[in-house]
Amino acid sequence: MVVKAELKQAIAQKALDLGFSKVGIAKAESGIEAERLRDWLELGYQADMEWMSNPKRQDITQVMSGVKSLICVALNYYTPHQHAVNQPKDQQNEQPVGKISRYGWGRDYHKVLSKKLKALATWLESLGEVDGIKIQARYYVDTGPIAEKAFAQRAGIGWIGKHSNVITREYGSWLFLGEVLTNLDLEPDRPHTDHCGTCTRCIDACPTGAIAQPFVVDANRCIAFHTIENKAAQIPEAIAANLQNWVAGCDICQDVCPWNQRFAQETSELDFHPFPHNIDPLLADLATMTEEEWDRNFTGSALRRIKRDRWQRNAKQILEQNPPPKN
Repeated sequence: MVVKAELKQAIAQKALDLGFSKVGIAKAESGIEAERLRDWLELGYQADMEWMSNPKRQDITQVMSGVKSLICVALNYYTPHQHAVNQPKDQQNEQPVGKISRYGWGRDYHKVLSKKLKALATWLESLGEVDGIKIQARYYVDTGPIAEKAFAQRAGIGWIGKHSNVITREYGSWLFLGEVLTNLDLEPDRPHTDHCGTCTRCIDACPTGAIAQPFVVDANRCIAFHTIENKAAQIPEAIAANLQNWVAGCDICQDVCPWNQRFAQETSELDFHPFPHNIDPLLADLATMTEEEWDRNFTGSALRRIKRDRWQRNAKQILEQNPPPKN
């Protein structure tokens, strides 16, 4: 029989032992995020992401019957590598290269976090009963209708920045989030307070004006949405003209964040270190990539979500906007 008073500390220690960077507990109840999500949807800011309107996302109790608490975790994925196009001119590659968001540089984070979360959930259930109730646990990593950023803030992991990403004092915003839902009624941690203050660097830096207002991102104007999720034959001209070589995702709002510039630290997770072909892919190679090359390059990668035709589209539109200089 597990002593409930000791369980919370044991859960936190187990999560850290498994390699997670941060862990916290939140009550499984809806908060102001449900109302904010409804407002966001009414404005059409979800673009083509229909899954965002899933009603379960506004009521966590619909995701798992009997859920009482969420064990929220975060895993740092930052590595100090830099894109060639961000380097001084004399250090840049002479051939035009594309930029890929840091989250997709290494092994698929779904696989990395799922393995750790499964171990945490399995360990938790193996404890048996608490107060005569059999422990149940179910884990998610960006794979279910869960307002994970809101719960991460509520669990004390960090706060939601004006760019809508969770920021922490220890790691900035270079974090993957995950959750274990459980029927255990655990003592929640204190919600994290906001520390963005009057800073607007992320809003000012976005070349497409995707941050419609502080904490609110309009996917219709977001480079990350259009390079990853948009399945249309062409990216809208207003977006394509401002891609700044981003061919898969976009890190601009995170790159300019003072918390990232001051506190980012290298991840201890080797799987998140970049595959060589993901840092500075040649746009010409992406524009002519074969199906076999796509399959070989993106096996085991979160970037596999972007199909070959979209890689080609993205690369071609960047080249059209910024043709290489003639010799």
